[in-house]
Amino acid sequence: MDKLLIRGGRPLHGEVLISGAKNAALPELCAALLSAQPVTLHNVPRLQDVATMLKLIRNMGVTAERDDNGTVTLNAGALNNPEAPYELVKTMRASVLALGPLLARFGHAKVSLPGGCAIGSRPVDQHIKGLQAMGAVITVENGYMNASLPEGWKRLKGAHITTDMVTVTGTENFLMAAALAEGETVLENAAMEPEITDLAEMLIKMGARISGHGTSRITIEGVEALHGCEHAVVADRIEAGTFLCAVAATGGEAFLRHGRADHLSAVIDKLLEAGAQVQTEEGGIRVRSQGRLKAQSFRTTEYPGFPTDMQAQFMALNLVAEGPSMVTETIFENRFMHVNEMMRLGARITTDGRVATVEGGAPLSGATVMATDLRASASLVIAGLVAKGETLVDRIYHLDRGYDRMEAKLRGLGADIERVSQ
Repeated sequence: MDKLLIRGGRPLHGEVLISGAKNAALPELCAALLSAQPVTLHNVPRLQDVATMLKLIRNMGVTAERDDNGTVTLNAGALNNPEAPYELVKTMRASVLALGPLLARFGHAKVSLPGGCAIGSRPVDQHIKGLQAMGAVITVENGYMNASLPEGWKRLKGAHITTDMVTVTGTENFLMAAALAEGETVLENAAMEPEITDLAEMLIKMGARISGHGTSRITIEGVEALHGCEHAVVADRIEAGTFLCAVAATGGEAFLRHGRADHLSAVIDKLLEAGAQVQTEEGGIRVRSQGRLKAQSFRTTEYPGFPTDMQAQFMALNLVAEGPSMVTETIFENRFMHVNEMMRLGARITTDGRVATVEGGAPLSGATVMATDLRASASLVIAGLVAKGETLVDRIYHLDRGYDRMEAKLRGLGADIERVSQ
């Protein structure tokens, strides 16, 4: 099992290329299931979750070829097995995104209830509720969602869908299903993340009729068929945010090529308040950090608020900043699992339910720590970069699910970090 060995204390300097977004690439790979024509995606990140999704759709009969430059060409024209088995999806919650496209194009689908990170409950009931509003008949048996159209139906029917809470993957599933439904579908309380906007733009290139994406009310006018397209995956705002925090915490300066500041307003605002310098430049974002930062309290919430996927990384920055801070997690009930590992490095943190209080400025020293989920992994890497001595981050398969060769990119910025195998 691979681990990361970090020798801390080096400021990060230079330039880093931000990869395509995991949370855009996964639904866009599933969107290719909607058409019998070839779909080409560029800027697809090299991640374990992407490899798992490609294996999943190949198992359905889709041809999928990828090159070394991040281009994936898919053809679902010969898809003959609209099923996502547990063996292939147990480690990746995004597998639920196959449900809407398969049902919309083929009229039936069998998708295992998903797995993924153990950061809290992520129910699929909203997915089922929305697709049922479009006429789907769905049963859950033996760990599988079995979906079909009512007898005599050829297509799903448009519907007015209001979810009980904002759901990113739910919004994506409904977008894809509604693209081939009969009539108009209106999504209320829709998620507004940039990855959803990017998916909608890809679907529009395929012939879908969508308006309102990027707002909480999206309208989709269904069409009978979608054609192929060529599309570049949007840059990963969470990877960019992670590197912003890493550079700021270590006291360096770096240019994040392809970084999108307009997708990270809440995080950048907190970095500026902390005393870091963040500027938008042509082609990316530049971040500088000189002197001691001031710890910042924040509360996670849906986009465009402070992202839950950046909570652990910014907490790592607060460890080395001056003063106390309060971190309130409102999205997932079990997303402070990195706290105990940070405390092994010398962090002073107390938790009370969904609130963590961080006493910044405590000297950090290297230790062996264990990654518990994807973003927790990144936070421990940041903490290790500023800790004195050697930090060994175990179970980094979590990190590989969402970061494209993070250790290589950090080495390019001057970090003393290497991957070691046990």
